[in-house]
Amino acid sequence: MSGRSPFRGERLVLEPLRPEHAERLREMRRTPEVERWWHPAEPDWPLDPQDDVDERFVIVVGGQVAGFLQFAEERDPDARHADVDIFLAPEHQGRGLGGEALLMLVRHLSEERGHHRVTLSTSPENARAIRAYEKAGFRRIGVTHKSERNPVTGEWQDELLMELVA
Repeated sequence: MSGRSPFRGERLVLEPLRPEHAERLREMRRTPEVERWWHPAEPDWPLDPQDDVDERFVIVVGGQVAGFLQFAEERDPDARHADVDIFLAPEHQGRGLGGEALLMLVRHLSEERGHHRVTLSTSPENARAIRAYEKAGFRRIGVTHKSERNPVTGEWQDELLMELVA
């Protein structure tokens, strides 16, 4: 994974993903509150190499794994930005931890990796996450229609695109 040091925030730590985090993250991803918004995980997730993911982190609260965060970078200098994904275990949702984790990652992406724009997308129906993203400074750009296939129904569904620009 990564040899980097953890990022320490006020209430949480972002640690680089390690193999010992995998089973707890799989458990979280299978909870109805997370699974509803994320595709079912492949058997080797989150340790599987993905060409489009640059770094993966676990969100640690009180010494316990509380969530997951990853980003992918667009390296074309004329379109440079980073895209992030996040989830928290149900018992850690609704406490502002997701916003704190996102802001820590945005600071890293801006100050250390030179990004001026960070994007994310979610279901337009994911009101709780949208509120958290907006509190962290992301703004709604628009809806991309029928842009992602629902893994359960096979139907195409819309996504809400959001961004934070420095």
